Amino acid sequence: MKLTSYSLKALKHLFLLFISLGMIFPFFWMVVSSLKTNDEIWQFPPKWFPENPDWGHFIDAWIMAPFDMYIFNSIFTATCIVLIQVINSALFAYAITQFNFKGKNVLFSIVLVTYMLPSAATYVPSYVILADLEMLDTYKGLILSNAVSVFGIFLFRQAFMQVPKELIDAARVDGASHWTIVWKVITPLTKPTFITFMLISFVQNYNSYLWPSLIMNSEEKQLITTGLRQFFIQEGAYGLQWPLIMAASTFAVLPLLLLFVFAQKWFVSGISDQGVKG
Repeated sequence: MKLTSYSLKALKHLFLLFISLGMIFPFFWMVVSSLKTNDEIWQFPPKWFPENPDWGHFIDAWIMAPFDMYIFNSIFTATCIVLIQVINSALFAYAITQFNFKGKNVLFSIVLVTYMLPSAATYVPSYVILADLEMLDTYKGLILSNAVSVFGIFLFRQAFMQVPKELIDAARVDGASHWTIVWKVITPLTKPTFITFMLISFVQNYNSYLWPSLIMNSEEKQLITTGLRQFFIQEGAYGLQWPLIMAASTFAVLPLLLLFVFAQKWFVSGISDQGVKG
């Protein structure tokens, strides 16, 4: 018996609902566990909700560690990195798509090849360079070491290639400079791509852990990821205080959830519009 279009649509929605619940469940369990006692967390079979929710775990976790400082450091460094990456990627993509010079395709191929390298392979030379420049344990070193995004270059190149050549030629005839063409002509047409990349890059840099843990040592310069690890070791007693650890993890995730709630419209638009709006 053939399925009707209504049945196929229902199955599709059920499948998407199942996947959505699977992705939401870890966040739900994290928040619920932060309200439980240690005994309730390890209870088997597990209980969905605590008998007496203890909201004081959030207050205790916030007092035990400077999470406001950790979150600020992460947001500040991630924002600076995103802004620099956007400018670099947009200008590089403009040069690749609008200029004709010998070796252009070779240059872009080399850039893409670097994307295939595992990030850990660059840590040792990057660490040595920052040490020689005396930028270890500084915001400047963390920001400049992440100033270029190969993914951003590729994404902007694909978007810029879809901008009609006639518009760019008309702007040049009117006497517009390259800077004006990039930010006044191309950027408005590819705004969804800019927003999508900024969101992806911000989340990636906000969640960065391994590289910041290697070059940042001062307590007052710790990011939320490294600060959360420090909290797990000290106040969390290596996993003996799971309610406090879950409450601290909620602090770390909450800014990203709020960001997605407010920016999901532009993020979805950037995916569906395929780079060019208009």
